[in-house]
Amino acid sequence: MSAINDLIAQIPNPELRFKVRQEVDRMAKQKKFGLVFEDHLPECTPLYDHPVKKGSIVAVKKEKVSDNYIVRSIDGSVAICEGKENHKEYSFPVAKLVCVARFGEPIYPCLKPMDFVCNAPDSALWHTLIEADNYHALQLLEYLYSGKVDCIYIDPPYNSGARDWKYNNDYVDTSDVYRHSKWLSMMQKRLAIAKRLLNPKDSVLIITIDEKEYLHLGGLLEDIFPEANMQMISSVINPSGVSRNNEFFRTDEYIFILRFGACTPTKMLLPEEWVTAKTTGKDKLRWRRIRRQGSHDLRSDAANQFYPIFISADGTHYVGCGDSLKITDNKDDYPVPENVIVVWPLKPDGTEGCWQISQQTLKDLYKKGYIKITHTKKWGYTPQYLAKGERKKVEDGQFPVVGYDEYGTIITEDSITEAAFVPGTQWRISSHNAREQGSKLLRKIFGEKRFDFPKSLYAETDVLRFFTKDKKNALILDFFAGSGTTLHAVNILNAEDGGNRRCIMVTNNEVSEAEAKSLSKKGLNPGDEEWESRGIARYVNWPRTKCSILGRDIHDKLIPGDYLTNNVVEVEQSRQYVQVPFVDGLGTVSLAYKKQIIKVVGTSANGIKTTGVKEETDFVIGKTAAILFNPNAYDKFIDELNGFDDLTLFYIVTSDKQIHNAVAKQIESALSPLIRRNYLTLKRSDGFKSNAVFFKLGFLDKNAVALGRQFKELIPLLWMKAGAIGPCPVTTEDVPQMLILPQNSFAVLVDDQAWPDFERQMESHPEIDTVFLITDSEPGYREMITHLDAANTYQLYRDYLDNFRINKGR
Repeated sequence: MSAINDLIAQIPNPELRFKVRQEVDRMAKQKKFGLVFEDHLPECTPLYDHPVKKGSIVAVKKEKVSDNYIVRSIDGSVAICEGKENHKEYSFPVAKLVCVARFGEPIYPCLKPMDFVCNAPDSALWHTLIEADNYHALQLLEYLYSGKVDCIYIDPPYNSGARDWKYNNDYVDTSDVYRHSKWLSMMQKRLAIAKRLLNPKDSVLIITIDEKEYLHLGGLLEDIFPEANMQMISSVINPSGVSRNNEFFRTDEYIFILRFGACTPTKMLLPEEWVTAKTTGKDKLRWRRIRRQGSHDLRSDAANQFYPIFISADGTHYVGCGDSLKITDNKDDYPVPENVIVVWPLKPDGTEGCWQISQQTLKDLYKKGYIKITHTKKWGYTPQYLAKGERKKVEDGQFPVVGYDEYGTIITEDSITEAAFVPGTQWRISSHNAREQGSKLLRKIFGEKRFDFPKSLYAETDVLRFFTKDKKNALILDFFAGSGTTLHAVNILNAEDGGNRRCIMVTNNEVSEAEAKSLSKKGLNPGDEEWESRGIARYVNWPRTKCSILGRDIHDKLIPGDYLTNNVVEVEQSRQYVQVPFVDGLGTVSLAYKKQIIKVVGTSANGIKTTGVKEETDFVIGKTAAILFNPNAYDKFIDELNGFDDLTLFYIVTSDKQIHNAVAKQIESALSPLIRRNYLTLKRSDGFKSNAVFFKLGFLDKNAVALGRQFKELIPLLWMKAGAIGPCPVTTEDVPQMLILPQNSFAVLVDDQAWPDFERQMESHPEIDTVFLITDSEPGYREMITHLDAANTYQLYRDYLDNFRINKGR
């Protein structure tokens, strides 16, 4: 529509111009269903490092890059050009022109090495940053990794109207009535290639967006990816909110997750803040040890409930039980089945006790998911069950079942953080705060603000972990890489579990609007070294990547602080026993004293209240603390404590120190060890055992490639196609006969006359699984590959040139 309106404006006859506009407006008002947007003018990319010569398609620097000219001749420093649309003749200083690549034209890309960082010389894993317009980079990546990408994460421009992105080198702001249409057109072209990159059998596409485009984006995704399982998550990224005039504060953004094939999020142990469905104010479901405790807990008290319980050899779950022993039988004579762990109801001092339930009850409860096994160093393997009252709470819905673990045990809302689970679609996670874990983190690296609105490092780490935790060799792509959060997150994931996930980032080298004005005042233009040095790829993304890998900021000082991880260590925490000497010996505590004690310790005892306390009350139990008023009632007290293993604080009312100590010992013996899960951290100053290389996307002359004159320029591309294994190789020879690179797992036959020698050398390197054969002969190529034991073979330069010729018009 924008192009039509421009053409209408050129109609000289005002009456005709009015009638044409009227008809166009009428057609535009016709209702259409589904997502409708304009396919806008072809996108153009300025190529500042390309020399301007006769036949080049060019634009004038700092003007619309879509206004193109063809250079017809060059006279000294002046280029004589023809307008590509109006065919008029123009003269421009060559210095003011820049070559452009237009959307849909065949391109012949290469990767120009810019820099690298190596902090793991013994590792073959190398990450990649490509400075480029992401459309042309995606064309290249399709040649390299079609159908091989496990995860794509992108954070595209949100099209907020705040001049946050450009279309054809012009900012798109709120005054542009076609801004939504231009944004969708831009995204559609890139997502169409992204679809061909993803592994259709098992992969995920993750896109973050806010309310400006989430509706349009959702429709576009459904149109391009009808086969995907799509969900949208709401994630709080700014808890304090962003103020907007006469509107609600903006606190969150949205995450579209599209899963393909067998892809599913991995269940994980997560902190409690991930539990969005949990109802507040509930007690925990009480899992009791199956061994009877307190009074009547000896084998002689219930001889028919002294039997073995069998646990799997890895100690994870119940597998069965044996017959009860007669009182005269010795358990050591019992024939234990193979490949199981046997547990008897033994007390901590080794005395033979008894179970709470019979074998048949045990089997019935197991079928319903009411049996589980825990293990600690102190107590060993402990069978647990849900008693009748607790089962009723589950069956009445007081503790809804949200799932079952892999062994069939129920998972309820209160215990969900004790088991691996997949969270809901509302994420309010403290570490996802973009200001604290995005902006402030970058300031620790740069010492100044260099990038607006960086993502929280952990918001991205967490979402990637759900889909790559079990894929330690995943290939992860971000083609709107911005400040470089994705590679930073991948390095954390690899550091957590020793993974080999590889990340490819693509970003342009755009400077900010304010920076562009400042540089222009100094007489600088895009393409000048100082101008380019302030672009996002070279000024933000790559420095961040290098600094985070090395653990040092841009001034070579150690980066302070720690990275959060999802790795946990279980630590046994001591309980606290407090003697309250309000009475002598075992004297009776009056109701007034009981209430006075509760008022004194109630806050520490996590909400224990005087409500319901009576003269005859012997004890009260809260969520994390308990008070024993009458030590004589400790048997009943200990029996009631069964299932309250989270209690950390006990008040024992007695003036007798020996009684206090004895009761404390009994309590400690009755309860399972208090285990707390601590999340491990990584020192930022340690950096990462990781390597990365920085390339700039360039374009080659097709004829020069076909003649083999640009072989060196293609080596990085061949290295990436072979899996980017080891440091990117270089050669000092312009055109060597062959390259045998076992450290990179690929080889190249440049001169097919050297085939016999090449074949002999390949026999000595079975580790090479990718081979490139440069030959014009299709039969010759077919004959040679029959003699190679390589998983992947390619014919150059035909394979390369055909690919990008095919790309024309996509």
